[in-house]
Amino acid sequence: MKSSVVAAVSAAKDHKQATGLDLQNVKIGMISLGCAKNLVDAEIMLGSVLQRGMEITSRAEEADVLVVNTCAFIDSAKEESIEAILQAHQQRGLTKRPGQKLIVSGCMSQRFAKELRLEMPEVDAFIGLDQVSRLGEIAEKIVARPSRLRDAATASGTHALLFTDTRPTYIPDYETPRFRLTPAHFAYVKIAEGCNHPCSFCVIPQMRGKHRSRKPDSVLAEIRALVDEGVREINLISQDTTYYGMDLWQAKAGPRQPVDSNRGPTLAALLREIQKIEGEFWVRLLYTHPAHWSDELIETIAECDKVARYIDIPLQHIDDSMLSSMRRETSRAHIEHLIDRLRAGIPGVTLRTTFIVGFPGETDAEFETLVDFVRRTRFERLGIFKYSREQGSRAANMPGHIPAKIKNARYRQAMSVQQWIACDLARQKIGTELKLLVDQPHIARTEGDAPDIDTRVVLSKRAPVGEFIWRSITGSRGYDLLA
Repeated sequence: MKSSVVAAVSAAKDHKQATGLDLQNVKIGMISLGCAKNLVDAEIMLGSVLQRGMEITSRAEEADVLVVNTCAFIDSAKEESIEAILQAHQQRGLTKRPGQKLIVSGCMSQRFAKELRLEMPEVDAFIGLDQVSRLGEIAEKIVARPSRLRDAATASGTHALLFTDTRPTYIPDYETPRFRLTPAHFAYVKIAEGCNHPCSFCVIPQMRGKHRSRKPDSVLAEIRALVDEGVREINLISQDTTYYGMDLWQAKAGPRQPVDSNRGPTLAALLREIQKIEGEFWVRLLYTHPAHWSDELIETIAECDKVARYIDIPLQHIDDSMLSSMRRETSRAHIEHLIDRLRAGIPGVTLRTTFIVGFPGETDAEFETLVDFVRRTRFERLGIFKYSREQGSRAANMPGHIPAKIKNARYRQAMSVQQWIACDLARQKIGTELKLLVDQPHIARTEGDAPDIDTRVVLSKRAPVGEFIWRSITGSRGYDLLA
């Protein structure tokens, strides 16, 4: 946020006077991969850079220190991260800054720093998720590190500095300096970090630690500041958004007891406070777990017009046997009942979900059960993941792993069903008038479309970027609408 940046610059001047170091000519570049949660970490890291008096550059070849913020969610993400690190090293040998320092951060660094340190002598430092607010300090150490010390460390195999903890506990606050990387009109607000779920296919709890919520006052202060800056869309994110606040009262209440907002903060209570903030904006819920939805939350969304009628709720499967193997802590009956409650309780809601195909042991019949469920439920937005075998997960050691050829075939079949549904739903919008948020002069999004992951509206006439407009839908083109 701008207010945080101003505070950071002031702190930088004080830091220079206290240390005698002039870092104003040191430039930091950032390559951030992965999800929106990782992007927020990148924004916090860059905020700490400004706080220490260094500059930020969007041109990697100009950076004195280049940071690769990695993802390690699935194999393809890890491969992309490794490729980005190696490419960054290769490029610095071709630029005018051969002495450029290279830092690796993010989930892959948190999880594999010790192994990568041995395999990647190109890297100067690995930092973990607890160090995101300390990048400026760490970069300062790397820049000031005499080359003779690094050369000696390289010879002993300990060249890269390690700044990683075994299990993260950090959570940012409103006062944490942050340099936003999103367009001016939308932002991501991380309301919690970590996850308590035991999903057998996932290693996020191992990488990001236990669920920990920010205090409501911190979240609300950040949103007020963003709205004052002209932000029109607030996307609330965490690993498990519907679990927000429960960790702050769970120990007192006891496990598995029903949600009661009188015990402490809840997502519903937070949304009602956000509704009171003056200004025209949407607030969108991303990454909600089906196990934690309550009637109170559904009623709150229906009653608060600033809360987008949009629910991102990853379900992963519908067959009870698969849900049990995945350790999803839910059932088909619960999911179907929840979908009925969401659609009845929030008229016009857009439901977005994701499923995994090719999970170990998934039979043809179980896959067909999933496809039939997709066909009948007609989700407005849907994505399919092919199961990825993650080292350290319970599923990695399960019997019955599915060949890639079968996973690919199941992916294509499921997506072809959803493509037909999505195109049909798009055609049904023709002739309606919708409120849109303009991302580019000829590109906008509806209330039912999150940035970067969902569909778009192609405008025939230019519109002011970052503003809400009303337009008539004149046609559709595949997933997208025309207006």
